[in-house]
Amino acid sequence: MKPLDGLRVLELGQLIAGPFASKMLAEFGARVIKVEPPGTGDPLRKWRLLHEGTSVWWEAQSRNKESITLDLRTPEGQAVVKQLVQQSDVLIENFRPGTLEAWGLSWEELHALHPGLVMLRVSGYGQSGPYRDRPGFGVVGEAMGGLRHLSGEPGRTPVRVGVSIGDSLSALHGVIGILLALRHRDQHGGEGQMVDVALYESVFNMMESLLPEYSVFGAIRQPAGSSLPGIAPSNAYQCADGKYVLVAGNGDSIFRRLMDLIGRADLRDDPALAQNDGRVKQVDRIDAAISAWAAQHSLDEALDTLNKARIPAGKIYDAADIASDPHYRARDMILESRLPDGTPVHLPGIVPKLSATPGRVYRSAPALGQHTDEILEGLGIDGATRDAWRARGII
Repeated sequence: MKPLDGLRVLELGQLIAGPFASKMLAEFGARVIKVEPPGTGDPLRKWRLLHEGTSVWWEAQSRNKESITLDLRTPEGQAVVKQLVQQSDVLIENFRPGTLEAWGLSWEELHALHPGLVMLRVSGYGQSGPYRDRPGFGVVGEAMGGLRHLSGEPGRTPVRVGVSIGDSLSALHGVIGILLALRHRDQHGGEGQMVDVALYESVFNMMESLLPEYSVFGAIRQPAGSSLPGIAPSNAYQCADGKYVLVAGNGDSIFRRLMDLIGRADLRDDPALAQNDGRVKQVDRIDAAISAWAAQHSLDEALDTLNKARIPAGKIYDAADIASDPHYRARDMILESRLPDGTPVHLPGIVPKLSATPGRVYRSAPALGQHTDEILEGLGIDGATRDAWRARGII
């Protein structure tokens, strides 16, 4: 059994946000039909490192999906989408607002065609508001949502997070919205609804106390490098071998154990440091003490000692660290697969972990248009029509 058995999803999106949302649904049993433009397909097929002409990222992002090619600018392509919509529970798209409307595939038209449809629309700024028509990629949403300003070292150019986190956060919010809308549909009369997710809002939703602190104190939170402002101690400390140990000693009892460990009873017993607000005022003093201790030990020695003392600590992982880590393996977070030519490839595991109905990989990422004939035949579109459409570039 799969938790989303029987759920039918039509994906019109490209690149990251929309397709990442449908990927998660597919991992838990939804049937996902991905619509791609003929000839080129989803641009993600050519992003980053390619093997035999196709991105290895594609294998992770598009597993468990079926691929059909359709030119959505043509009446025939639009008609096929409408047929597929009538067989679908969910439609996912992440075009600029107004694009589907220009193709006769607006929410209003599709909702009238299939009142039970749930439609996820992901865009830079949402489907309303003065910025709705602006193009918005993840990097723009991350900046507008407040994340970019907080990233990096004080006084230096703000840096971006090394992955498209704005897109992925939007996808996660989209999945939540889809599941909420499906629950409402199934409990309250069968009506679907539109889920409107904006990239900047998905990032802004993660910004914790940023806005309340400004509204009450006029405080504009600033980048702080490796530390976590207002919570102490929590930082990266350089060890004797030049590597960094991450230490989060910000719980009151954890702080006392940490000070015991590093031989600083004076800090442990200082009443001014008993709680977080007092420690924040003297964070430089505390960080200096932890730094002096870390500098006397290798990273492995520091981690071993901190773990034994039950103090949250870790190291900074790169891809090689992840690939060789036994905990990743034990929790099935590194899945072994093969590219179409048989080349072995490791893919990320599935999150979250469900005890009774876990997600799984059922099929590899599809070749461009791999399922076009099968899907169109299922809609009653005969071979002669399909051949004519191919000749015209519609499929």
